Amino acid sequence: MTREDVVREALRWEGTPYHHRARLRGAGVDCAMLPAAVYEAVGLIPHVEPDYSPQWMLHRDEEQFLGWVTRFALEIPREAVGPGDLAIWKYGRCYSHAAIVIDLPEVLHAVIRGGGVLRANADRDEELRSRPVKFFTLFEDQ
Repeated sequence: MTREDVVREALRWEGTPYHHRARLRGAGVDCAMLPAAVYEAVGLIPHVEPDYSPQWMLHRDEEQFLGWVTRFALEIPREAVGPGDLAIWKYGRCYSHAAIVIDLPEVLHAVIRGGGVLRANADRDEELRSRPVKFFTLFEDQ
């Protein structure tokens, strides 16, 4: 599995409608299940089914999402980010919105307002650039 494999698989999800906790390409996915499905499809992680409510980040301080991610990925600085890496922004009280890096600043994420999986520019999109962000990699070349 290569970075290009991750990007290619991620782009296959573009246009998939937003649906909380779903992970069926073309039918529905959310921002947590998109990277889970993509990284599983290319063999970087096993199947995972985290349990979470759609508004958990508004009511809790526990970094639940980061806990799932750090089981498989290593946090890296922005300058080390490459295609196929993961970005997670702080929404609400904790880090809770993920995107797969296409070629930073271009990312692919599932959003309610945008109606589903779409590309965004992490440096220009106000919803992203105005929030704290952490980056992670699942690749050993870091």
